[in-house]
Amino acid sequence: MADSRWANVGRDVLVIGGLVVIAIALILFLVTKPNDDTGAAGPSAPVAQIVEPTGSPETGGTSALSMERRLADDPLTLGDPAAPVAMVMFADYRCPFCAKFSRDTEPEMVERFVDEGILRIEWRDLPIFGDQSMQAARAGRAAAAQGRFWEFNRAVFAAAPERGHSDLTDEALIGFARQAGVPDLDRFATQMRGNDFDAAINADVEQAGSIGVPSTPAFVINGVPMLGAQPTEVFVAAVNEAADRA
Repeated sequence: MADSRWANVGRDVLVIGGLVVIAIALILFLVTKPNDDTGAAGPSAPVAQIVEPTGSPETGGTSALSMERRLADDPLTLGDPAAPVAMVMFADYRCPFCAKFSRDTEPEMVERFVDEGILRIEWRDLPIFGDQSMQAARAGRAAAAQGRFWEFNRAVFAAAPERGHSDLTDEALIGFARQAGVPDLDRFATQMRGNDFDAAINADVEQAGSIGVPSTPAFVINGVPMLGAQPTEVFVAAVNEAADRA
């Protein structure tokens, strides 16, 4: 039943220059038992205060899906924890479309909305392309442990091919960590090769599975899903609409 939440992909959401952009229809609400692990701090999750959002669709509280965690000082996020709009992003470092979003859309979203206090972006690991994807997810967390998560994230995606999957060997990941300015590369390599972060990564995977995320990248913007690296204009419209509702 969870997969039905991502059905009706062919719903028209915006016409841009004559191009009909495909996005996911509104989620079918299912009453399910809350997952205690989803919002809990795993081994790599920050110990932080939960901050309530200033607004949300219709209810005035958290969104219907409650995908966002809004933890203060979470290194895997960008923006004010109390921003009126939260975008939860499920992604894989070997996903070429995740890389496209990182290169083409994320910078504008940060400049236009995150820096203005309107949007909060929350990263979720969804390693679906094999062992290298899981190792890369661990590497991202290892970089985060030294305060260089987004620098590492962007370095990996900047080098990704437009088609196919990146070859993210241990040596390549260490190279990206060096490029990102991770200060202690020995510590980085040890944590990347260990399992300290597996519980937190698996919590992200479980969260994605609980709403039937079918592929990466996938987004939930104040409770409304969007699938794929849509044109930047689609994300701008979605954030503006969410902000108007908040």
